[in-house]
This record gives sequence, structure tokens and C-alpha cells, in this order.
Amino acid sequence: MAEKLSVLVVEDEAAIREGLCDLLAFRGYAPTGVASGEDGLRRALDAEYALVVLDVMLPGRSGFEVCRELRAGRPEQAIIMLTARGAEDDVLEGFRCGADDYVTKPFSVSELVARIEALLRRAGAPRSTPEPFELGSWRVEPEARTATAGATSVQLSGREVAMLAVFARERGRIVSRRTLLREVWGMRRVDGIQTRTVDMHVAKLRKKIGGAAGSPIETVRGEGYRFAG
Repeated sequence: MAEKLSVLVVEDEAAIREGLCDLLAFRGYAPTGVASGEDGLRRALDAEYALVVLDVMLPGRSGFEVCRELRAGRPEQAIIMLTARGAEDDVLEGFRCGADDYVTKPFSVSELVARIEALLRRAGAPRSTPEPFELGSWRVEPEARTATAGATSVQLSGREVAMLAVFARERGRIVSRRTLLREVWGMRRVDGIQTRTVDMHVAKLRKKIGGAAGSPIETVRGEGYRFAG
């Protein structure tokens, strides 16, 4: 099995940091999350990371400062800056400090993953292989695009694998249609969108992973879906 690519996530908001680490782990990377610029810089200089995902607004030392010092210490380090600040001056400052790419919040998960993989390709790192994961009685193999439960095996589309990965990450919690549109379809602006695309894909997925007891994907009226298996 190929060694997982390590990614350092420097983000002070715990929910975002943990969400990014969960996402990266599902995508086959080995993430490490830290909450401060000082800790992030120390770790990035002390260890080898394929990529550093660096927030700008950090307590103490800003992401711009960390990026500048990290670039000086490790000229070849791949760095993506992540921030809620989308002003042109901030983007330019990030590039001046040595960032390879710049993603503004709110971002779609598919966009962020695409940026990460594109940057790692340019940096010469191999694409990481998504790890299999368990969801209820099902074992999902992202590379083979299959889900298996006992003697039953079904073929999945790439989008169905991505939907199941979101349900696995949020297991037991409600996943809104807006979340699925952002993370699976890559739509950044979903307010006001009237579409039954998500409903139709969920219906197809239910048929594939349903059983005698019915599908483990519940509809929560007015809110979205929940994997209850």
C-alpha cells in the first residue's frame, strides 16, 4: 500500500480544522491539525509535509507571517492559504508571501480537493488513494467504486461514493441538501437554487444500498437526510 501523503492544517477554528482533517483523511491523506501560527510553523519546519493548508487569520502570528518564514525555510513546500478574506489585496499579499494557491471561505469541498490535488501534481507528489471506509453494515471502496455488505456488492458512481463519504463523516447527523450541493456537486452559491438533483441521486442510492429493512438513508422533512444505519 502506498504511503499516505501528510498534510498540515493550520486553522484556529476547531470546527473548520476538524472538518478539514476528516475530509483529508477520507480522501486518503494523513492530516495533522494545529490551532496557532507558531505551532504550525514549528511543525512545518521540523517535519516533512506534502502540503500545508494555512489560514490567514490566526492568533498571534498571522498566516502571512507563517507563510513568509516557511517559504524561506522550506523553498519547495506546497502551501495553500485558506481565509474568509477575499479582497484582492489579501490574495495578492498571500502570493507575495509565497503561497502557491489561495482559497476563500466559504469554499466547496470538491473545489478545495481539486486545488489540493492540482498543487500536489505540480509539486511532483503522487495523488493519494482514498481509503475504504465503513458505513453501517457497508464497506465502501472508493477506488473500486463499490459498496459491500455480506454477500451483496453494488457498483457506485463517483458522485455516490462522495455522497456516502459525507454521510460517513456526519454519521447520525442531518446533512442538508445545500451541504450536498456544495460538497458533492461543487456549487459555491446554493441559496435559492431549486433543484431535485440531490433527491434523485439519493433515491438511486437508496435502491442500491437498501435491504429488507429498507434504506438506512432517512429523509428529515424540511432539513435533508441522515444515515441512520
